[in-house]
Amino acid sequence: MDYDKLALDLHKQFKGKITTKLRDESELDRTKLSAYYTPGVAAVSKAIADDHSLLPTYTWTNNLVAVISDGSAVLGLGNIGPEGSMPVMEGKALLFKHFAELDAVPITLNVHTADEIVATVKAIAPSFGAINLEDIAAPLCFEIEERLKEELSIPVFHDDQHGTAIVTLAGLINSMRITGKTLKDCKVVTIGAGAAGTAIMKLLHKYGVGSIVAVDSHGIISDMRDDLNDEKKALLPYLDTSVSGSLEDAVRNADIFIGVSKPGLLTEDMVRTMAKDPIIFALSNPTPEIMPDYAKAAGAAIIATGRSDFPNQINNAIAFPGIFRGALDNSVRKITDDHKIAAAEAIAALVDTPTAEEIIPSVFDERLVPAIAHVIR
Repeated sequence: MDYDKLALDLHKQFKGKITTKLRDESELDRTKLSAYYTPGVAAVSKAIADDHSLLPTYTWTNNLVAVISDGSAVLGLGNIGPEGSMPVMEGKALLFKHFAELDAVPITLNVHTADEIVATVKAIAPSFGAINLEDIAAPLCFEIEERLKEELSIPVFHDDQHGTAIVTLAGLINSMRITGKTLKDCKVVTIGAGAAGTAIMKLLHKYGVGSIVAVDSHGIISDMRDDLNDEKKALLPYLDTSVSGSLEDAVRNADIFIGVSKPGLLTEDMVRTMAKDPIIFALSNPTPEIMPDYAKAAGAAIIATGRSDFPNQINNAIAFPGIFRGALDNSVRKITDDHKIAAAEAIAALVDTPTAEEIIPSVFDERLVPAIAHVIR
């Protein structure tokens, strides 16, 4: 299948992927028009002006997510700008609607500093029930999310970070059920300290993973290095900093490898030096750090990728529709680490009998959104 051609044809045919429709689909007569617009709507506006908490009672903000990007880190395409990011943001809105019956509006911003993005999002926030940040480059994404979480009274969630981390944790929970290992006793090696990698490390630390060794393009991240930027220094409390060296040194005797970096970084020889029944999450997309057939040949017990054409796709679409459904339905103002862990456990629990070929449920599993939404309270 030529998905490039199909995508271009479908987007051209339908002029994009989303639209709006009326909630009240019955006939719009003169009486209703007078109630929905002038003069009747003034009573609703006055009620909300007197009590802002009524906004989701009387408007679509009870079901509305803003999907916001500046186009600085889109898929594997990099900084392609706000115009180039719009098809992806529309796609995110499609997923919200299809999987969780949530309305979503894609908004691409032609501003690129933390101050500008924060100010813009705050200015439009009264129009929405929740904010989904998307495809904003690290390290700026960290500051933007943290500031907005502090300064807004609605949920703010950077899905590139936390959606990926939640599904990764869910997959690891079930990997433990297969291998008989426990995460608190595992040595985890991660390569890639961008948005997803940072969130994965922090969530695994919060969950109680015993040892996390992080690797970047210069080797193992530790307090023995003098070339760390502020973002990597901030990771040190979550890491085992007693080791140094290269990726090859890091993976020796490791139980779990998690890659959110570049293709081809993990070799078969490296996998052979890992602990018994190694678990490989090679999530670089579209080409993973090691191809699954190579990892399997080298002895990997469980393999996950970011691709849909192999088993165990770590896809953040498994998590975020249910996260936002629960947040809006249960009036959650901040999505916490406890929410993320609860979501990961709910996802993992949907696989009754995990196998090496099935450690997470399909994104099309109709139980996903209700199960996740139930624990976001």
